[in-house]
Amino acid sequence: MEYSAKFEELKSKNLSLDLTRGKPSSAQLDLSNAMGELMVENLDKDGLDLRNYGEITGLASCRKLGSQILGCTEDLVWAGGNSSLSLMSQYLSFLLVEGNGAGPWGAQERVSVLCPVPGYDRHFKLCETFGINMIPVPLTGEGPNLEEVKRLVDEDKSIRGIWCVPKYSNPTGEVYSKKNMEGLLDIFGKSDNKSVIFWDNAYAVHDLSAQLPLDDIFDIAFKRGYEDCVVEFGSTSKITFAGAGIGFIAMSKSNQALFLPFYSALMIGPDKLNQAKHVRFFQENDLMEHMKLHAEIIRPKFELVERQLKSLGLGSWTSPKGGYFVLFESEKGLARKIISYASELGLKLTPAGSTHPYGVDEDDKYIRLAPTACSLEELEAAMEVFSCCVGLAYTQG
Repeated sequence: MEYSAKFEELKSKNLSLDLTRGKPSSAQLDLSNAMGELMVENLDKDGLDLRNYGEITGLASCRKLGSQILGCTEDLVWAGGNSSLSLMSQYLSFLLVEGNGAGPWGAQERVSVLCPVPGYDRHFKLCETFGINMIPVPLTGEGPNLEEVKRLVDEDKSIRGIWCVPKYSNPTGEVYSKKNMEGLLDIFGKSDNKSVIFWDNAYAVHDLSAQLPLDDIFDIAFKRGYEDCVVEFGSTSKITFAGAGIGFIAMSKSNQALFLPFYSALMIGPDKLNQAKHVRFFQENDLMEHMKLHAEIIRPKFELVERQLKSLGLGSWTSPKGGYFVLFESEKGLARKIISYASELGLKLTPAGSTHPYGVDEDDKYIRLAPTACSLEELEAAMEVFSCCVGLAYTQG
């Protein structure tokens, strides 16, 4: 069927479909329902009353769980509330108000952070909210372009860090190589302004099939003497309950000492009952076996997207081995048109440009697809709409 006729047919169906956010489906959330029913003792083995204030850095047992997820040593990890994004905002607040040893960022005339693109829109929103200047840097398939990173850092002294999603990067799905990690550490570790590598390891255990190990950046950093330039984040949001998980932050002991007074002023203690439930749940359920169950639910969705895009035969796209996204790349100048057509047909997509700082994708070609939250039937309908809109944009502009 010709694309314009297909468009009118789909329009008559009054569809309501959504591929915007990378959320777990209800079936994935159901995998952890037993945790909500767990009863935990009010007192832990050391006599701490979990119902009360205290333990600002989280339960020791939960910090250990965080280290298993992030793949670093337990002594580096703190366990917080239900969002790693909150920990990122708290750490950025600390840098702006007090700084990490080289003066408050907020006292500088201009503070910039490098943002690998295509990248994660929430990182961009955080920086924009705090008034931090963002400079895009291209990804290569195994991490940021190191030559470009070094050139920018050498030329612009306002640059104080870089955002990284090292495993199944949002939205490209790429995995950072050890060589890339070493290069980033050498660039930012040698800076004299206490630069920060914001290591958002959100998809550390989110493999679609075989587990793909990621080198521990702290292990590499300690061997090079650059451990103070890394701050790592992660959570259980896509492991247990997205709305009732646990966020983790990992950093060197010296960074912990700097951050703790500021952090202590913001909160009196995390939800220790929730942390204890998570610990007990994963004492009874192996973490990696649990993640295999997640993979069994979402892998068919990624396979469906792959089949549909292959059948369409237009543009290019990623085929990730894990994570939550597929990145579609159209011809230049078509992404906004495709998304506009999709909106007319009742399919919500992440806005064009959201993969870049300030919403500016100068080539207007990237569209992030998030297939996990909907059912297979809904996804099939959504991809039918998407394919039609791509075809229409290619043939009519």
